Order: sequence, then structure tokens, then C-alpha cells
Amino acid sequence: MTVGIEMGSAASGEAARIDLEELLSTRLLVQGNSGSGKSHLLRRLLEQSAPWVQQVVIDPEGDFVTLADRHGHMVIDAADHSEAALYRHAELVRRHRVSVVLNLESVEVDDQLRCAAAFLNGMFEAERDLWSPVMVVVDEAQLFAPAAASEVSDEARRLALAAMTNLMCRGRKRGLAGVIATQRLAKLAKNVAAEASNFMMGRTFLDIDMARAADLLGMERRQAEMFRDLPRGTFVALGPAMSRRPLPVRIGSVETATRSAGPRLVPPPDQAAMDEARALILNAPEPEAALPPRQRRTPRAPAPDMMQQLAQYRPPAATETPAEPAVPPSAEEIAERDRRLAAILRQIMADPEAPFRPAAVLYQDFLVRCRIQEIVGPPMELPAFRRRLATALAGIDEATMEGTDWPLAVERAEALPEDAQGVYLLLARAALAGAPCPSDATIARAYGSRSLGRARRMLGWLEERGAIVLRAERAGRRAVALVGLGWETAPGDPDAPEADAA
Repeated sequence: MTVGIEMGSAASGEAARIDLEELLSTRLLVQGNSGSGKSHLLRRLLEQSAPWVQQVVIDPEGDFVTLADRHGHMVIDAADHSEAALYRHAELVRRHRVSVVLNLESVEVDDQLRCAAAFLNGMFEAERDLWSPVMVVVDEAQLFAPAAASEVSDEARRLALAAMTNLMCRGRKRGLAGVIATQRLAKLAKNVAAEASNFMMGRTFLDIDMARAADLLGMERRQAEMFRDLPRGTFVALGPAMSRRPLPVRIGSVETATRSAGPRLVPPPDQAAMDEARALILNAPEPEAALPPRQRRTPRAPAPDMMQQLAQYRPPAATETPAEPAVPPSAEEIAERDRRLAAILRQIMADPEAPFRPAAVLYQDFLVRCRIQEIVGPPMELPAFRRRLATALAGIDEATMEGTDWPLAVERAEALPEDAQGVYLLLARAALAGAPCPSDATIARAYGSRSLGRARRMLGWLEERGAIVLRAERAGRRAVALVGLGWETAPGDPDAPEADAA
């Protein structure tokens, strides 16, 4: 059965429809300057398709939470949940096929990227039995998949960009249909924008944006000027789900309203009220009158992490006994606990795909395994887990490093960012043993990537920071010396296959 979603009217007066099934297979990209009507278009699409398909909205401004009142969408406020909890919620959303709006309004920009990445990864990594169709709408997609570095941290940008790339490039086989909206195509990563087969281009003014929109729609360059004259709420549509030729569409009305303030005129007060206000503003207060204390809204405490609660839970005793004073664990107990934690981490890293998964996902798996094996004591915090993960990615067994100068390398690695520590420790291990310099493939694995270019850029960044020195050898080989330690690797082939770091 073909389901046609009426988006509005064409120039001829006929209804402009979108084939919903085709849209879910071929994805949609919406572009338009601020005020062109992108959010109105997305709201129309969500309202018309709500009875037919499950929907997930990544909402950075809280504009789409009103869908809950009329169409029953569940609103998840990112400020109330941790990244691990959002990952788990996303899996449950797919399992129960509930339409959701992920509200990112109350968190900082850096946390918006992390929360969106965790939620998208949770949907992407769901079990195969849960791969039912889901329309994933991402407003202001240039925030989550920027074409260049921005004011956010590199780690947050990398996580969000990887999640958006998975959504648009590999999401179709998992039932995820991406619908993304952006203000400028130049701000959006090319790998994300290139996977859309349907386009709706709205009003834009810059010459480069008009020319790029015309190229995507197969129009001549002289026709690009039409995008400057499009009225608000009118888009030129093209794609297998809409039209085989560029078709101007006037978007129809919507049932729900946005919470943001629109550009509506509000007249000033009358003259009498203006005179009274002027007197209140300009008259100096009495010397003894103090300004009233500013009422500060108490920040809402974040919701506790469910996975940590499960890890800390202990069944109540059968009979009440007087509390005994806590006895600190012995050295043997601490060593045994560390040995068991190391064994659990080795089990996780035995999966060939583990180095390429986000640290938050591996941390969740780690907590669950600790709970299953009844590891006593407080759960390991995420920063400590990241440090152990960097050591595991470098293929280092700390037990075999006892009695060596290895602690000096660990101390220097802690001064580097978390995503660079694994690469530095990998080079330090090879240098301490006098082994050949690791190949680009081995370094990329320690970096959590399959890109050889990223591995080479990481080496260049470490050299710029003064952590290492690269030396070119004969036959295209290279060696690495660690600054401050005096260790140096033997010459190694950078094009060699990936070495097993287990």
C-alpha cells in the first residue's frame, strides 16, 4: 500500500504529495535560511505521517515538544538523563515503537552533541529483531554534523558526526530514515548531505548557496536566482518520493504550534503608561532602599543513572543485624578485584568491533558485566574506565610492565587528551621494547578509527605538541622517539597490516 502525505499545494493548484514509503528508503534534506519555514515544513511532515510511522525528533531548541499534546509523542529531556541512560532509552524506544522528541533545549551545546550521539547510537545498535521503520528528524543538522571544527570540543564533534554519518549512510538497512534540515549546505558535512536523494530547497540569499541548491536540483545556474525570491513557506522539491522535476511547493497549515516567539509586532503601551514607566525608570531610588534579592531558580538535579543504581544494588539481608563497622579491604582483595576487572575488560575487547564503539557504550557493557559477576565495591567511574580503555587499546598488560620504567610513560600520557592517550601508550610500549614503529592501521585501531588518515594526523598532532619526534628512515620506513623519556622505536613500515593488540 502506498501512503501519500499531502505537504501542501503546487503552483498549478494541485496537492503536492510525498510517497512515505519511498521517503523512508531514500531520505530527505531540507535547506533554507533562518525564517524560510524549515521548522514549519518538518512539523507538517511529522503531523501528517504520525499515524503511519514511528518518529524520533532530535530537537535542539525545544520547538517540537508540542507534538506530545496532540499526537502522543513522548518527550525526553536530555538534562534529566546521562549519556548511558539515553543510549538505553533509545533501545527501549525501538523495542516498544514509541514516537519520541529528544529535547536538548536545557543543555549546553557540547552536551547537546554528546546526548544526541548517545541516543542515535542506541537506536543504531539495536538488535536486528527491532529494526522496524523509524523516521528520524534532525533539526539544525549543521550543529550535529558540522563541515568544519567549531567552538565545541573535538571529542563531542567526532561523536555526533559519527552518529549522523551512521544514520544517513548505514541507517536504511536498520530501518532508520533520516530527515535533516539545515540553514546552509556549506555548514553541513558532505558525507551526511550526500546520502539524501530527496531535496526541498527554500529561500536563500548567498550566491554560493543558491548555486549549490541549483546544482542539487539539476537546474541551470541562471535559474539559481529564483531561490532569492521564494516566499516564506515555499520550497522547491525534487526526488523520487516527490517529483522527478523541480516542483515549487507551498507548505500547508499545521495543527500544533511552536513554543518559540515569532516575529509578530507588539505595539508599545499608550502615552500614560509610557509616562509612568519613564518615571519609574529614571527616578533614582531612595538611598535606604536596597535592591530586592534576585530570585534564582534552583537547578533541577539530574536523574540518577539507572546502570549505576543497578551496579550498586545489594539485596536486603533476611534478618536485621546491627551494622558492623566498615573494614577496609586488604591488599589481596584489592589485587583480586583489579584482576577481575582487567579480565572483564579483556572480554569486552575480544570483540573485533569494540575499539570502534563509543566509550560510553563500552562503559555500559562493562558495568553490566561487573554486576553479573558480583564485583564488590563501588563501580568504576567513567574517567577511570577511559584510562583503562586507552591502555587496553594499546594492547598493554600492566602486570608484565612491573619493574620497568613504564609508569613514566603513563604519567606523561595523562597530560594528553583521552582520545590521544591510547596512541601515545602504543608508541611508548613499542619504544620501551625497541620494537618496530606501529603501522598506520595499528595506530588507527588504538585511536578508535578505521581511517589511516586520522592515524597519520594524530601522529602529526603529537609531534606538534612536543610529545614525540618522527624520523623518516630508508625504504619509506619511520621511527618514533618519545620526548623526555629517551625511548625510540625501531624503523617500521607504516603501510604494514594491522597488528593484533590483544
